Amino acid sequence: MSSQDVVIALTKGRILEETLPLLEQANITPSEDISSSRKLLFDTNLPNVKLMVIRGSDVPTYVEFGSADMGVAGKDLILEYGSSGFYEPLDLKIAGCRLMTAEPVDAGPAPDRLKVATKFTNIAKRYFAEQGKQIELIKLNGALELAPSLGLADAIVDIVDTGKTLKANGLVAKDLIAEVTSRVIVNKASMKIKNAIIKEILGKLREAVVRKHG
Repeated sequence: MSSQDVVIALTKGRILEETLPLLEQANITPSEDISSSRKLLFDTNLPNVKLMVIRGSDVPTYVEFGSADMGVAGKDLILEYGSSGFYEPLDLKIAGCRLMTAEPVDAGPAPDRLKVATKFTNIAKRYFAEQGKQIELIKLNGALELAPSLGLADAIVDIVDTGKTLKANGLVAKDLIAEVTSRVIVNKASMKIKNAIIKEILGKLREAVVRKHG
């Protein structure tokens, strides 16, 4: 790879599916079908632009430390990671959902020290501190909805899309912490060194977002 190549880190899954059409409108298309390949790094129709496909939680790290020049990540992961290490110039307005607290439907009065299960420990810490509530954090990476019914937690902090999973597990969404969409993030050094091409890509993506959402 040349020092002038721009590497864009993309988040696997739903965000990738919604990002690729916007990239296509910005004249960036992978040279092979990403969905059927086990590769992580892809050439594109542009000789100096590469696409990297990784876990969403890793995108901010790759961008902050410059292994990727640009990235697409959910606002939830940016809030959890902290955004001081990169720029966040564009909201792609895709993969929308909400970051919320949830608790059992039949929850009684909240205890003085709430037990909260979540993978978003930094966000939960900040949110409940702002509410003036003392909490005990329990870090879980999956199956959060089971934690209250098994007595592990009083409440959870998680991404809510339709709310059906919560309902199926006897939970109800309570407080909105953040509206979540996917954002473009840019490495600070890359923004200076590769400014022309990064600004061109951002401009075309911005036009694609405007065309889609008006």
